Amino acid sequence: MAGTAERMASNQKQVAISEFFEKNKHFLGFDSLPRSLITAVKEAVDNSLDACEEARILPEIKIQITKLDGKKDIIELRSEDNGPGIPKKSIEKVFGQLLFGSRFHAIRQSRGQQGIGITGVVMYCQLTTGRKTHVRSKIATETSAAIVDIGLDTRKNKATKSGEGRELWELPDGTLKEHGLEITAQMKAKYQRGRQSVYQYLRMTSIVNPHADITFIDPDGETHHWPRVTERLPRKVESIKPHPHGIHLGTLQRMCTESTDSRMTVFLRNNFSGVSSRAAKELLAAAEIEEKAKPKLLKADHYRALLEAFQGERMLNNKPVKLLNPPTNCLSPIEELLIKKGLSKTIDSRYVTTMTRAPTVTQGNPYQVEVGLIFGDGMAADKPVEVLRFANRVPLMYQQGGCLLTKAIESVDWRQYGLDQAGGRGVPKGPAAILVHLASTNVQFTSEAKEALADNAEVIDEVRKALLEMGRGLRKHLEKKKKMAKTQDKFELVNDIIPAIAEKAAAILDRPVPNLSGSITRIMGAVISEATTVWNKETKQTDVTITLFNYTTRARSYTLLASWPERAGATMVKNEQGGRKEASGVWAWKLDTLEPGQTITFTYSLTGLERGDWTDTDLFYRGSQEVIGASKMDEKLLEEIRRQEAAANGEDEPADDEPVDDGEEAEPTAAQGSEINADPPAKTGQQTLMGFGGDE
Repeated sequence: MAGTAERMASNQKQVAISEFFEKNKHFLGFDSLPRSLITAVKEAVDNSLDACEEARILPEIKIQITKLDGKKDIIELRSEDNGPGIPKKSIEKVFGQLLFGSRFHAIRQSRGQQGIGITGVVMYCQLTTGRKTHVRSKIATETSAAIVDIGLDTRKNKATKSGEGRELWELPDGTLKEHGLEITAQMKAKYQRGRQSVYQYLRMTSIVNPHADITFIDPDGETHHWPRVTERLPRKVESIKPHPHGIHLGTLQRMCTESTDSRMTVFLRNNFSGVSSRAAKELLAAAEIEEKAKPKLLKADHYRALLEAFQGERMLNNKPVKLLNPPTNCLSPIEELLIKKGLSKTIDSRYVTTMTRAPTVTQGNPYQVEVGLIFGDGMAADKPVEVLRFANRVPLMYQQGGCLLTKAIESVDWRQYGLDQAGGRGVPKGPAAILVHLASTNVQFTSEAKEALADNAEVIDEVRKALLEMGRGLRKHLEKKKKMAKTQDKFELVNDIIPAIAEKAAAILDRPVPNLSGSITRIMGAVISEATTVWNKETKQTDVTITLFNYTTRARSYTLLASWPERAGATMVKNEQGGRKEASGVWAWKLDTLEPGQTITFTYSLTGLERGDWTDTDLFYRGSQEVIGASKMDEKLLEEIRRQEAAANGEDEPADDEPVDDGEEAEPTAAQGSEINADPPAKTGQQTLMGFGGDE
């Protein structure tokens, strides 16, 4: 038996991480020929976008796919960008060593984190065609580009190189490329069209990266171009320290043993976010650890006690130690106006609404939810809505049914909001597309292929709240559209029939045609509002015109309110009617008297925006008579916006004992909506109106 044990022990060998993934390439998304191509494109594009944004360069990305052997399914992929490039000495590590990267230990939002992606592409190409991946890199400080063919020694997890050299990188116009990276890879893969295709991936990427210019040349030689719609780069993210709520016991133990801090209070303040001097002392008191104790000398019981204090299981004076939330400057949301522009450039429709929720925290990790909905013409009404899922600006193409984001969509009863849905469950049907984006420092995927998000009760609840709020906005839009259509039909009918009757009657009686304005007013019996929002290409401003018609027999008194993207950087000018600011992104005009048959017009312009940033102005009103085309102002929501605005400015914060109900039937109270505010705060969640007010 002893010999058997020794023989079995001698057969035990350590497997290199690269050798493991070589045999389990499906973990990385290389499980079928069509998906392998999408995965390769995805890894190249993600790296290009991350590099450009980190270097503060507006990305220009070109993808070209060429069929080399149709019978054997051999394809060549070429990816080119205008990023900062990679120094020659770093190319072999970036492309030829798994788990090599700069983002794994950084707690901040980024597309890639593990350092597997692009090396996985090199490995797959070598595995299926035996060919190395050709890399050309040009950095700004060098006159020529470095070239090298990279392979992977899977047993050693080390790059193999050949064909090293330098060359001038000449562009088609004859100029030399200043900086950038080009990857040329040959692999066994299959190009296909449809919902799961390279075209669809790049289209979705352009939606959530509106600052990128993307060109795609498909195997048939057809060029597809998604131009950038904004010159504004995403907000630069900062790395943050880990938060106590997200720490595991083994991690805490390692941090303590590696620490050089002289005492525990210093260790807690220096190594964690959300821990103030007061909190550090209280945590140690709850864990019964001396403040002067050295982190290196702690024992196993100390680690466990401190972790329990982190999680609130050990209390001080019968209360858990209160910790601050981690900072949210580690997140870079797309922002509502840019989501709207991204959706509008790829899907032609008349109604688009977007929303960015306030940042929040789960298990010590900051995250932020953004949603968008586009509704109307150009989409099939009898098919399921198009679901667009994203994590950290990266499209999720596969495993839709098992994804947290899809489950959140399916949990909403969309029948209340104008879409068809059998039994109130599942993906709804209708002429719409629903976008959901999760920005997080630690996106939890179901697998290494990063195609679906794992279940998390806090995140799914946050996504659901955003979808409910957006659904209420769609319902208000459809109701308002229906009322306006009925009123317009009635108005046209009255204006056609009444004058004709009056003319014939006057001719028969040989009398003059009477003034019909009073009669038309009595028949209509409604107050109507209209708002037009157009881009003025001469002044480079957005011009807004608001008109209020009183088609009733009584004088009316109103306060008319309009949304405007103040927090997106817009400034209101040429507002000759005056008025006053009610809250962030809400302007009001008071009308003491609007006589029967009277019409009043308000005009103003918005500066500081780009074309297409602001295309719809939502109207609200205060007054007893309903205004068709506007929503009754929700005063509770408006007050909540003011309170959170005051908190953001360092004034008195809202009391903790005044929660706002965010359930199915409540009006929106905890999110940012594109029709009013577009730039969510970095550290405080501010509410905004989202194209609707109180019950009509």
